Amino acid sequence: MAINLVTKFLPYVDEIFTKESRKSLLTNNDFDWTGAHTVKIYKVSTSGMNDYNRNPATGFTGSRYGEIKDLDATTEEFTLTKDRSFTFAIDKLDTDETEQQVAAASALSRQQRQVVIPEVDTYTYGVMCGKAGYKPAAKALTSTNIYSEIIAANNALDNADVPETDRVLVVIPDVYVLMKKCKDIIMETDIGNDLRLKGVISNLDGAMVVKVPAARLPKGFGFMLAHPCATVAPTKLEDYKIHEDPPGISGSLVEGRICYDAFVLDNKAKAIYYQAQAAGSDTPEQEE
Repeated sequence: MAINLVTKFLPYVDEIFTKESRKSLLTNNDFDWTGAHTVKIYKVSTSGMNDYNRNPATGFTGSRYGEIKDLDATTEEFTLTKDRSFTFAIDKLDTDETEQQVAAASALSRQQRQVVIPEVDTYTYGVMCGKAGYKPAAKALTSTNIYSEIIAANNALDNADVPETDRVLVVIPDVYVLMKKCKDIIMETDIGNDLRLKGVISNLDGAMVVKVPAARLPKGFGFMLAHPCATVAPTKLEDYKIHEDPPGISGSLVEGRICYDAFVLDNKAKAIYYQAQAAGSDTPEQEE
């Protein structure tokens, strides 16, 4: 006797795991692109110190303060280059016959979590690593040397007069494992809830520690120590729309557009220290 077994579909979508953006901790929005596609800022030089000429010789006609020189005033230009978009349609019957699981609103939210945010993060981190003021030679990171390498990064920022507060240490999960196995590292985990919501998991040597998936970072990433003053990351336009029954579609048309970019200021590049891993050591050595 043949029996037809029941197949049952549940109103549940198996979503992909995603991470929220950590970009806000590492960047700033100090400049305004409203009404403009390009922003220019000035870089103004300074004057050296002199010995004051208190008793000039007879006939001296110069300045007792020293030789008078003009200051240089050059500019930096920041032009937005990333104008990105997406679109997709959802048929009205697809929504009805999947128990509302294929719906425009949830699909748009999924698009933002799984596509838009990772793209913006990946681009921003790539710019920061590429324009970092400190980029020592790539090396293999281990549980033995990880602490000394992080201390060296903090020391470099100290010597460059980078503000000591608000520094952020970005690590991939594998490097974070090395940090936890390093006997010299004692991380402060008593972090306020507001910082935890932004992705801060601990504090080390005065820097907030943030763990970012390796897929959003350049290949061979080890760690990055940065102060948010160095990187301007504007989002000039972020526009998402759901059109119900537009011409030619029985259902919903979803459209999205985001115009963004990231810029490292020339005079603040030394507020970013990027340590890459040597070729062939993308997965850090986990010494016992």
